[in-house]
Amino acid sequence: MMTDMTLSLDQVEVLARQALVRAGATVEQAASVARSTRLAERDGIRSHGLMYVPIYAEHLRCGKVLGTASPVVSRPRPAAVQVDAAHGFAHAAIDAGWPEFDAAVREQGIAAMAVSRSYNCGVLGHHAERLAEAGLVGLCFTNAPASMAPIGGTKPVIGTNPFALAVPDGAGRARLVIDQSASAIAKSEIILRARKGEAIEPGWALDADGQPTEDAEAALAGSMLPAGGQKGFGMGLMVEVFAAALSGGNLGLDASPFSGPKGGPPGTGQFFISVDPAAFSGDGFHAAITRLAGAITDQPGTRLPGARRTANRKRIESEGVQVDAALMDRIKAA
Repeated sequence: MMTDMTLSLDQVEVLARQALVRAGATVEQAASVARSTRLAERDGIRSHGLMYVPIYAEHLRCGKVLGTASPVVSRPRPAAVQVDAAHGFAHAAIDAGWPEFDAAVREQGIAAMAVSRSYNCGVLGHHAERLAEAGLVGLCFTNAPASMAPIGGTKPVIGTNPFALAVPDGAGRARLVIDQSASAIAKSEIILRARKGEAIEPGWALDADGQPTEDAEAALAGSMLPAGGQKGFGMGLMVEVFAAALSGGNLGLDASPFSGPKGGPPGTGQFFISVDPAAFSGDGFHAAITRLAGAITDQPGTRLPGARRTANRKRIESEGVQVDAALMDRIKAA
């Protein structure tokens, strides 16, 4: 039995990479996921950090993710990049397509990259932020297995389906990052509550009969509630159009769950749009964003989207990542 410990971010990345390689991932596949795990822990997003490594390992061993997959990248049009993840990790497929994606937006001013036969891509906002750090506006979509019913219905049709927008600050960083799901809460939070035997909050989910519930297990057997009612469901539909229908990935209706060993590869998709501000409004873009951001931050008690993650980042890079003994045991046993 291990004891609680504090790890550096380098140690987090090594731990994740070693566990994934042991479970059957190639070094290339494992490296992309391990870096994503590091970034999640760095920003205090524990649900997508080391906590997910035993799930990744389980999915490698049962064949839900193919650890030896080799992504195939094509560029059917000057501004269009297509990546077949081949049922490997989304992270590795995205990394494989990135050089072509970057070249396309530099040449065309705007470009899109679609990823099909994919999987959970971790924290979506990190992919958008990667674009912003390159001086580009990034708009990203990813779909998920169906877990959310339409308003008035009881049968899930779409997943929690997040989108993310990141805007560059002109100095190699993101000025703001919006990263939000169509559901009232991330499904991972309900899974975490179920594991701990804790109740969920009102307004998060319905049971299988379409009735409001605060029981995490009943919620997982039922349906997530959209954020903002029909507006949230509409946002989720938008994401489904981009991430599934346009990418060639599975609809959430046809995707196996991201949790548990059943169902084979989920085959979901991602769709990323990148815009070079210089191709459109030039220097006016940064002036407008600076004024817009200032109108928010000049008001006491406000913050820009993504500011909490930035604050976590500074603290955790200094203090390290706290890992409890039970999680470490699960990772070592994975």
